[in-house]
Amino acid sequence: MIRVTEQESKYNNIDQMEVLDILKGINNEDKTVPLAVEKCLPQIEKLSLAITERMKSGGRLFYIGAGTSGRLGVVDASECPPTFGVPFDEVVGIIAGGDKAIRRAVENAEDDDRQAWIDLQEFDINSKDSLIGLAASGTTPYVIGGLLKARENGILTGCIVCNEGGPIAAASDFPVEVVVGPEFLTGSTRMKSGTAQKLVLNMLSTTVMIKLGRVKGNKMVDMQLTNHKLVDRGTQMVMNELKIDYQKAEDLLIRYGSVRKAVEASTK
Repeated sequence: MIRVTEQESKYNNIDQMEVLDILKGINNEDKTVPLAVEKCLPQIEKLSLAITERMKSGGRLFYIGAGTSGRLGVVDASECPPTFGVPFDEVVGIIAGGDKAIRRAVENAEDDDRQAWIDLQEFDINSKDSLIGLAASGTTPYVIGGLLKARENGILTGCIVCNEGGPIAAASDFPVEVVVGPEFLTGSTRMKSGTAQKLVLNMLSTTVMIKLGRVKGNKMVDMQLTNHKLVDRGTQMVMNELKIDYQKAEDLLIRYGSVRKAVEASTK
């Protein structure tokens, strides 16, 4: 398999470029990423619909990956509870090498094709759940092994990769293949490939949460009130919805703990 993500950069002698020229080159390459994602919207739609159906029946969403891809999955999973008010075990991100690999690379962790399933079993993953494999290369053994075992056990599988036709896509019921082309820095998939994966993850989890009823209008009505900024944001939402002053809105928000509950309690 010839991986586009490993192809030679279109830019030569980068080490001799002026800083502004380096920045322009990176920026020019970054501009191509949303266009590559746009081509995959039908794939993302199918995956979003399938995950939503499973989660409406009590299923959970898991991400597995290594390196940058694994970290992106952990970030997306970690942001779902504060943003949408879901339980912390409803969207789970797992990285090859364990949580210590979030900060420091763990040698050979991505090469073990059995470990992902071991990691997933710690969460009692089952046929109600969905598993998304994240790997820019589309060939990471850790991810392949996890997806294959998940499929054997009736778990819905999907992936977000940046090469077409690889074994991870083949192991996925709903593959998303975002081909962004060679990186500005040859092989550095934390750049365009990582950006593409982050964009798709944003789209995927946000769409699923909207369809699960975690958004009202265009507001995050179930967000956790974990700091002054979010309390203020929530207060503004309650003010606008109930047409009351700031202090009354804040009092309701603090009493009921979420925008949704505050509004529902005041409109019964």
